[in-house]
Order: sequence, then structure tokens, then C-alpha cells
Amino acid sequence: MALLIERQIRRRIEERLGKGKAIILTGPRRVGKTVLIQTIKAGYPGNSIFLNGEDITTVELLERKSAENYKALFASYDLLIIDEAQAIPEIGKVLKLIVDEVKGLDLIATGSSAFDLSNLLGEPLTGRKFHFDLFPFSQGELSAQESRIETYQRLDERLVFGTYPEVALMSDFESKKEYLNEIVKSYLLKDILAFERIKNPVLLNKLLQLLAYQVGSEVSLEELARQLGVHRATVERYLDLLSKVFVIFQVGGYSSNLRKEVVKSSKWYFYDNGIRNAVIGDYSLFHTRRDQGQLWENYLFSERVKRNSYLGLRADIFFWRTYDQQEIDMIERKDGQLAAFEFKLTKKKDKPPLFFARNYPDVPFQVVTRENYLDFIL
Repeated sequence: MALLIERQIRRRIEERLGKGKAIILTGPRRVGKTVLIQTIKAGYPGNSIFLNGEDITTVELLERKSAENYKALFASYDLLIIDEAQAIPEIGKVLKLIVDEVKGLDLIATGSSAFDLSNLLGEPLTGRKFHFDLFPFSQGELSAQESRIETYQRLDERLVFGTYPEVALMSDFESKKEYLNEIVKSYLLKDILAFERIKNPVLLNKLLQLLAYQVGSEVSLEELARQLGVHRATVERYLDLLSKVFVIFQVGGYSSNLRKEVVKSSKWYFYDNGIRNAVIGDYSLFHTRRDQGQLWENYLFSERVKRNSYLGLRADIFFWRTYDQQEIDMIERKDGQLAAFEFKLTKKKDKPPLFFARNYPDVPFQVVTRENYLDFIL
């Protein structure tokens, strides 16, 4: 496999250049944001400059927030890239001034911490930005480098080790394990611990472990709080933070206000199967595992999220369940239209639950299996 995988959103980012707005690229650490923007810089036709927000020199250059200062610094450039922009104080105000005052300058800023960068950007850059998220490799990106036969051969491996760029390009399992362990230990919670000043990383890890074991199941915040020995509000806050740094994402219940439908509970999924398995320290081969169904469901949810994001599709995803335990794994709502999906490793049924079929007769239903999953995630 080629060492440089073409990222699906690269061309969409490049198409936004020259529009007079800031381009914001966020995502978890170690997914290739810096490589992506360096690739864009290398192909950019004009004069460009790259700044690292974690370098004190960059902070000092930008700390005098005035049109005069920014014009003096950047008027001779066509493209300004600020990597790790969340490390710069009041970055939202900085970017707003640059966008407003340095005419003709393309601006790209990256941030590994969505909650910090977005909160600082929100108000100052209203109407002045395009926002993109970058995730671990999607199958769409990997498929550009491999045949369908190779994709099928590597599926079990990806269900266990995920698709973080460096992991996906490693050939032996021991190296993958070591790398994922290092991500969880050194990078996964770095932004939360740094910016939120949380002094109890052990609690965060225990929460992640509980969620990892409950992938695909409805999660009770009260039960999580009881098991962790903390208040429900603390659990809610930590879940919000873990979502904002792209570790987990929430899926709520779908309802059209029918009395039997469950709507108040949520499920939580990991953006990457490898991170989920690293959190619980289980890298067993897929065919030996008892949690095959959980890994399959998590993989399909995360790949669908990546696919929709990279294609610029605005789609909401839910699960569906009734109080008498009729359920469907995923409901997707796009442009007001619903589609229903059930995830099975092997096809066991091809009809939706009776209550769903009666009340949503026009909603298409599909069982996603090993045989047809690529049509679902590509």
C-alpha cells in the first residue's frame, strides 16, 4: 500500500480556497491533519507560509491583535496555514482580524481539540469560515489503494485494530498494539486534560472502558455514575468532552411520536475500533472474539459517519427501538427521507420488525452484512 493515502476532503478544502473565508480543519490527534495541510501547501500555486501554533514564536507573532500587525506579517503571502491553532490565545479573534483585514489571503487553521477551538471560534468567525473534520482513514480512502479482494482480506484486521493512519500502514500486529497503546496513553485525552484541567484521568479511562463494553447497547447515565462513584452531571460533562475530542459519538433514539417508541436513551460509539479495543486492552483476533457483533456495529456506524462527513452529506443517524424490544440498528435521516439498516455479520433476516413495517411502510430497509457492507460505507 502506498505510504501517502489521498484524503477524501482534500479537494473539497482546495475548492474553498479563494472564497475570502477561513478554513478550519479539526479532528483527533494523530489522524494526519498536518500531513494533509502540508500536501495542500505543496500543491498551492502562490506564496505560502506555515506556522505551528504550539511554537512560542508563533504565539508571539500573533499576540498583538491589530490590523497593522497582521498586514505587515502576511500581506506578501497568498496562503497562511496555522497548525495546532487551538494553542494560540484568543485564536478566534486572531483569525477574524486576519480574514477581515488581510485581503486576498487564503487561511487554513487546524485544531486537534474541537471543544477548545470551536468554542473560541464560534462567535468571532460567524459567517467567516468553512469547517471540515478529519478522522482516521475511511474505507473510501483505503479503497483507492487496494483491490476489493485486499479490502475483504483486511476487514477482520481493521475490525480489531482500526484505521488510524500509522496503524493502517503497519504490517505486523505487535507494532499496531504498541502504537494504539501509546495513543491511548499519551494523546487520546491530552486536550481534555490540558484545557479542562481535569485532574482525574483515571476516571476518564474508567468511563471509556464502561462505554467500550456497552457499544451497541443503550447507556444509562445513572448507572455509569453509580459505577464510577460520581454525580450524573459529571458523567454528562465527561461524555460531552470525549465527544468534542473525537473519541466517541452519541446516537439517540428515533421516534415520530408513536407511543411505543423509545427516545430518551442513547448509545455511544467509538470513532475507531482500534481505540475501542485499546481502551479495554483486547486485541484478540476477530474470529476468536465474543464481541464480534459489537465490533461490526461500531465499525459500520463510524465508517458511515466518516463517509457522510467527507461527502458533505448532512445526515442524522439514530437507533430505533420499541418498549417491547423490537429494534433496528440504524435509522438515517437525510433531506427529510428515512432509511433503515440492520447490521449482521451474516444475513439472517431481510424484513424489518412488524411494528416498524406497519408504521413506516415507505421507509427502505436493508441488512448490511460482510457481503454488501462496502456498498454501505463507500
